[in-house]
Amino acid sequence: MKKFHRRRAHGRRILLCLLALALLFVVLALRQNILLDTASRHALLMDAQTGQVLAQKRANEKVAPASLSKMMTVLLAIEAQPDLDQPVTLPEDVFPELMAENASMAGFAPGETVTVRDVLYGAMLPSGAECCEALTRLVSGSESAFVALMNQKAAELGMKNTHFCNPIGLTETEHYSTAADLAKLLQAALQNETFRTIFTTGHYTSTPTAQHPEGVSFASTLLSKLNGSELSDGQDKILGGKTGYTAAAGLCLASLATVQGREYILVTLGAPGSHITEQFNIQDAISVYRKLETKMSAKR
Repeated sequence: MKKFHRRRAHGRRILLCLLALALLFVVLALRQNILLDTASRHALLMDAQTGQVLAQKRANEKVAPASLSKMMTVLLAIEAQPDLDQPVTLPEDVFPELMAENASMAGFAPGETVTVRDVLYGAMLPSGAECCEALTRLVSGSESAFVALMNQKAAELGMKNTHFCNPIGLTETEHYSTAADLAKLLQAALQNETFRTIFTTGHYTSTPTAQHPEGVSFASTLLSKLNGSELSDGQDKILGGKTGYTAAAGLCLASLATVQGREYILVTLGAPGSHITEQFNIQDAISVYRKLETKMSAKR
């Protein structure tokens, strides 16, 4: 009888040890995912060169992508209009609706004629909705035709959980994407030199016009909030990015950074807050890239 109780107690100890080991492995696994304590509900960290996913957090859930949609708009416009000096006119009829939607604007006037280059920078840096509409008309003649191109390109890139309804990122039930899909889009777009240059530019001034004799000055909605010293190693840097926000999407960010000589893409979606609160999307990016620095330094 005593032997039976001893064996039973020994079995309990083994079970407790196994449970403790399992818990330890879970804790260690959680610590390995440097995205888990981000404020953003969805995120994905990728090696920009190889496409290897290094960490993810609800990265395949369909959510509103807000102005990260404009990355697709800009890429398609660049591919369709290689002459960046071609003139383009800001369509007057889109302004009332965009203003009613409280869409972000670059600052061009209705009917103003600038260059393709100007509206590309206007769409990316200050997230100008009027610029997206101008590009849409230039490339396809109508928004519906352009949206069809957006969805066609998404399919070509393997963005299986993405569907666009507009070129701006305005909230619509069937306008959705995922952190994983948007990372694929950014990785592909960065192979285009023009896109990469625009994506990593901090400031730009458009061509002088009658409406704006000194041009319109733009600042990146990401880089304008950084000073270049966010990462500890002087060689490491957040190179560029595209922010986004709607009430439905929360604060979003797609960014590119160099860490220990390699480039990484981070997409975060659904951070709390708004334009007037702390920018938790940017804070998440700084935190993740710092943790990546630490991990990469430990391997050296």
